[in-house]
Amino acid sequence: MQIIRRFFNTLGFLTRLAPARVIPEEEMNKCMAYMPAVGLLLGSIIVLPFAFGLFSASAWVQAWLMVALNIYLTRGLHFDGLGDICDAVTTHADPDKFWEVVKDSRSGAFGVIGLIMVIAGQVILFREIIEAGNYTIIIWAFVLGRSACVALGYLIRHLTRPGLGKLYIDGASLHVALLTAVTTAILGFFLAGPAVTIGGMIIASIALFPLYQLAEHVGGANGDFLGCSVLLGELAAGLGFVMFM
Repeated sequence: MQIIRRFFNTLGFLTRLAPARVIPEEEMNKCMAYMPAVGLLLGSIIVLPFAFGLFSASAWVQAWLMVALNIYLTRGLHFDGLGDICDAVTTHADPDKFWEVVKDSRSGAFGVIGLIMVIAGQVILFREIIEAGNYTIIIWAFVLGRSACVALGYLIRHLTRPGLGKLYIDGASLHVALLTAVTTAILGFFLAGPAVTIGGMIIASIALFPLYQLAEHVGGANGDFLGCSVLLGELAAGLGFVMFM
């Protein structure tokens, strides 16, 4: 029962797939362990209707609708974090200014550019995967995205700032990070194949490094960094397919 409760705590916090609920602070850091499972369920719900033929006449339409469903079902949570970081990164020479921009709810030009690049990238990469008929790779992309979040969380635990992000990041222990990586690799071998799995995980690791460096430079990290890592992981799976298939 405890495992089920914690899974639904994580699912309800990160998606619309379970009712939103108030999670005690001492339970928040347990959510990191369930990130791959959330990614697997989310990816399956997004992808399977199209894999079974919905809008099968157009790969572009399928890819666009998958991305739209991702945004809707996650309440745009990760995309909001990406926009904040992209806006603030232009001021990263001044850590105080960086955090001032991150906290500003308004969107600037660089935030919009970042969102366009990521959303367009997802549509293009998903379309390439759909054209090849490998729908399960897209499911795995959502697993890899959440695995990247756990990996970054482990790396930035010493930099966390107060807030919900800190409560999540505190749960990214070495044990959880390693278990998540192994789970993601196993699922990847079944859903994406060895080449795409290895390639996607390598690309995700490379993509996370500048985000880690940024956190070190500005002397902190929050939930927005986690949101960025999720989207970078999803893109890495698509790039892994393009490069290694």
